[in-house]
Amino acid sequence: MKTIGLIGGMSWESTIPYYSIINEYVKEKLGGLHSARIVLYSVEFDEIEKCQSSGEWERSGEILADAARKLELAGAELILICTNTMHKVFNQVQSAISVPLIHIAETTADQLAKEHIKSVALLGTKYTMTQDFYKQKLIDCGFTVLIPDEDDIELVNDVIFNELCVGIFNDGSRKEFSRIISQLSKRGAEAVILGCTEIGLLIHPEDSELKIFDTTEIHAKTAAIMSLSD
Repeated sequence: MKTIGLIGGMSWESTIPYYSIINEYVKEKLGGLHSARIVLYSVEFDEIEKCQSSGEWERSGEILADAARKLELAGAELILICTNTMHKVFNQVQSAISVPLIHIAETTADQLAKEHIKSVALLGTKYTMTQDFYKQKLIDCGFTVLIPDEDDIELVNDVIFNELCVGIFNDGSRKEFSRIISQLSKRGAEAVILGCTEIGLLIHPEDSELKIFDTTEIHAKTAAIMSLSD
């Protein structure tokens, strides 16, 4: 079994499901008292968010690269950044280590392709929805990517940072997300990517008229599969 390194804490609310999903998969496959080999480095999210909002992406990349190096030194044989937005600095982090860094958008694209999805809605932070570092990965794989209008981009972003990242889950916000998903369905989306690791804590299959692709679940399960592969 390979040791999985997790760069978490962005937010810690959504890091918890990573630990659970990986261990549940290992238990399912190996049975008995088996559990995953995991090393966690949880960053201080306030520091990361300040880098995001001020555009200091290189500085945030240095923080995550340092975390990745420490995980590798601790024995990690594959590493995950447990958030979608910070994949903006994926290349900077990968260049700092010699073990694989598993890209959350690439694992999601693989799952979309398996289910023959062509047009997909994307919800996430404003950075994930509007910048190319994430969307372009999907577009390069042949998917049409639809995002909300400008006002709803701000709404989704505000809910993520002001509610979900601090453990607040409002029915009103859930209804707003469901409305946005419905609008994107009318524009031609066949499925919706929950492209922020916190959104899956709010939106469940019964809240969406589109099939949900939860990036937290996909990313974590991919790591678990890789940890058990030869």
